[in-house]
Amino acid sequence: MKYLFYLSFFITALLQAQNSIPEKEFENIEDKVIEWRREIHENPELSNREFKTAEKIANHLKGLGIEVKTGVAKTGVVGILKGNNPGKVVALRADIDGLPVTENNDLPFKSEVKTEFLGAKTGVMHACGHDTHTAILMGVAEILSKHKDKINGTVKFIFQPAEEGPPPGEEGGAALMIKEGVLKNPDVDAIFGLHINAGTPVGTIKYKPEGTMAAVERFVINVKGVQAHGSAPWSGVDPILISAKIIDGLQTIISRNTDLTESAAVITVGKITSGVRFNIIPETAEMIGTVRTLDPENKALILKRMREMVPAIAKAYGGDATIEIQNNTAITFNDPELTREMLPTLKKVAGENNVQLMKATTGGEDFSFFQEEVPGFYFFLGGMPVNGEPTRHHTPDFYIDESGLLLGVETMTQLTLDYLNSESTVSK
Repeated sequence: MKYLFYLSFFITALLQAQNSIPEKEFENIEDKVIEWRREIHENPELSNREFKTAEKIANHLKGLGIEVKTGVAKTGVVGILKGNNPGKVVALRADIDGLPVTENNDLPFKSEVKTEFLGAKTGVMHACGHDTHTAILMGVAEILSKHKDKINGTVKFIFQPAEEGPPPGEEGGAALMIKEGVLKNPDVDAIFGLHINAGTPVGTIKYKPEGTMAAVERFVINVKGVQAHGSAPWSGVDPILISAKIIDGLQTIISRNTDLTESAAVITVGKITSGVRFNIIPETAEMIGTVRTLDPENKALILKRMREMVPAIAKAYGGDATIEIQNNTAITFNDPELTREMLPTLKKVAGENNVQLMKATTGGEDFSFFQEEVPGFYFFLGGMPVNGEPTRHHTPDFYIDESGLLLGVETMTQLTLDYLNSESTVSK
């Protein structure tokens, strides 16, 4: 009996050694990852315009001897690394686009890039950490390219453009990559991704099985009334009043139709456009907003009620209204079995006390489209200084502590090796 115990212990230790990269290699690459991140941060590019970023990534992968394909979904880069032994195919994804935000941080690598976005002059900034995601995955590629003997299968590196959404009138992002076959040839069995978080302390990883981030819909409501003088509202039909009633009505879908004990949901009107002068009741009004849901049944119910309610309210006040709803992202859904299998890897790399179960968030992520096609696992990496203050994503003051990047490289590397070298049956 004692012999079997020692044999089992020896085999387990041997497998762990075969699946592990020496810590020194990660430490040696940390400065490179930080340097790449700073270069990308200083030279951000908007969605579907990430030309120089893509060139930098492609040159790096080619230098590692990785098979590279460029121009995927306009500016995306895909690298394929085949291990020495056959096996499954795992994809690792990083998003590469910046945002139309003018940076307010006092950093030596601060972005000074200016551009015009939707007719307005603005700065460009990596205000959501995509520069860190890109640098981390470049580091993972370099580490794994030196250890093909440890890879049973194939690694597909997906550097995705336009996660923040393509410009109006263009396709882009994960949806376009999938449409162009990024998960094929070779066919991907599972996919991993991470997002740095400015409100989570460095050294910490947060995760959640199943619904993790919300499905995001964008809606546009057009209201038509009858124009009149502001002094005689009874002679017209006020589309601004109708808009107010519609906004009020939409909130009753959340408060009265949605079972909020099951999952959260949000309807927000973010923009209203109407009128030209203080004393004229205009003919039309337009509202633009977003719906966030974490449950497919809730989502279907809410969208159904919105389509019923909007024209009915307008009609009740003598006007007309139409609503168009566009899907931006699906629910970021972590495959429960894949999550369970990968949890020991997170704890092994970060330490058990540093891996925390999180609540779902109503932010959206187009990584979700990959998860609709293959099992996926998406987690959050701490980027807030341990004794510092959190900053908000998508703002001029967004800040990341670069000491957290190394854990991202180690975690993504180890997830890859453990998945490919395991007996897991979780696959497409």
